[in-house]
Amino acid sequence: MKTSIKTKLYYSLGFLFLVILVFGVLGIFYINRISNDTDKIIKNNYETLVYNNNILHALDLLPQNKQAIDIIEKNLQKQEHNITEPGEGDATTEVRKSFEQLKLNPLADTNYKDIRENIQKINELNQAAILRKNAVAKQTAEDASFWLMIIFTFLTLIAFTAVFNIPAIIAKPIAAISDGIKEISRKNYGARIHLKQDDEFGELIDTFNMMAIKLDEYEHSNLAKLQMEKMRIEAIINQMKDGIIGLDAKRNILFMNAVAEKLLGLKEAESIGKYVVDIALHNDLMRTLLNQQTATELKIYADNKESYFSKEVVSIEKDNSVLGEVIVLKNVTLFHELNVAKTNFIATVSHELKTPIASIKMSSQLLNDDRVGKLNEDQKDLLKSINDDAERLLKITGELLNISQVETGNIQLKLQLTNPSSITEQALAAVHFQAQQKAIHIQTNIHEPLNDINVDAEKTSWVLVNLLTNAIKFSPEQSVINLEVKEVNELIIFSVTDKGKGIEEKYLHKIFDRYFKVPGQAQTGTGLGLAISKDFIEAQGGSIGVKSSFGEGSTFAFQIPAFRKTS
Repeated sequence: MKTSIKTKLYYSLGFLFLVILVFGVLGIFYINRISNDTDKIIKNNYETLVYNNNILHALDLLPQNKQAIDIIEKNLQKQEHNITEPGEGDATTEVRKSFEQLKLNPLADTNYKDIRENIQKINELNQAAILRKNAVAKQTAEDASFWLMIIFTFLTLIAFTAVFNIPAIIAKPIAAISDGIKEISRKNYGARIHLKQDDEFGELIDTFNMMAIKLDEYEHSNLAKLQMEKMRIEAIINQMKDGIIGLDAKRNILFMNAVAEKLLGLKEAESIGKYVVDIALHNDLMRTLLNQQTATELKIYADNKESYFSKEVVSIEKDNSVLGEVIVLKNVTLFHELNVAKTNFIATVSHELKTPIASIKMSSQLLNDDRVGKLNEDQKDLLKSINDDAERLLKITGELLNISQVETGNIQLKLQLTNPSSITEQALAAVHFQAQQKAIHIQTNIHEPLNDINVDAEKTSWVLVNLLTNAIKFSPEQSVINLEVKEVNELIIFSVTDKGKGIEEKYLHKIFDRYFKVPGQAQTGTGLGLAISKDFIEAQGGSIGVKSSFGEGSTFAFQIPAFRKTS
């Protein structure tokens, strides 16, 4: 049966209280008993001796002092009321008889003698009683001392035992639990408290040991999972075709995959834990990667050929503190090769198409000449369609040639004064069919009047078409796209706002980079549209930018200086 600490304390303190109570009761009992014995000696015997001495003293004054008779009478009466010992009564009676005769004949010597003899007898009886009662009182005192000493000794042993045992009952398990908690705080989850207690401390110790077991299981389980995850992540990183370098908060190298090893000419095992700046002192590529002014695209000789890599630095942060960073070298060589091939193809095809298209257009013009022959209305309509299609093809080939100019770095601009409204109309006409397919309404807001802009109308219109096409692509069906054109501070601003998914803030600074595509979005196209748009606008003295809230939509805008006529 379990005994609680509260019960143990009750028993211990109750026992001590009982012992103290017995000690007190016995002490009071013996003190009262000794006091009573002393009182009896004083009252019963000592007072008798006093009375008798007074009578004897008065006898010596007779017969000359008549007042002595009164003194004897008074003390004799007190003696008669204080007879306590056997034989004392008879002797007192004899004293009375002799005294009465003495009062009748004060000169008779016999009466004096009888009184003295009986007084002597009474004194002897009381003196003997005093000795006897004194012995009893002494014995009582010795008994009291004996028993009180025994009780005191027993109580002292109990108290001494309690002083050592009662604190140990509480202190020992508390100390054990405290030590156990300290071990747990040091993450020593194998610590246990080996102390058997059938009380509340026992329950607490059992609970503590159970907690330690669970923590130990959790720790080992987590370590196994973390180890597995670490191995899995390392395997994934090493299988990636991009170079990846991980740095901690102090810029020491944490890891480096096989591609990064090959590009840098380093070994991961020899580099882990080293300060990356120290490595950069002897490694040109690492020094280039750490230089924040370095372009995001690098040309590196790899795989026995010139390869192109885009540099991206990802900062790892938590609670506004930097935990480290990851440098990613993404191989974009394939995109470069495809881009060159595409540029050559576009330039070749566009150039080759211009001649047959021009021939078609010329033939349609000849057919439209009455000198060749008259055409009926249906034929004229067909001829008009052929002419319009040829015109559209010529315009498309011109745009393709413009794109090839951008990609080769040889942009040829045909600057002319153009009203912003006409550029807007051309762009809306180009994307009308796409918007209609998704039931998207393009709401146009042109703040008239607007000054003309000195631009290449075709290229500027192409940029606006690109922005509208992207807005349609990433907007939900039956939504609204806002197209606004306004003049602010002698700048004509074209802005396109959609209600799509938006772009995360960390990607906004890269949105106009070549080949960049926002992760998580539909990966269509080559990632060149916005980059080419940026080149077109900046070549005309303008600028282009984006504002976006993730989950709410985006606003792409470009601005061109307004043309002011000089007087």
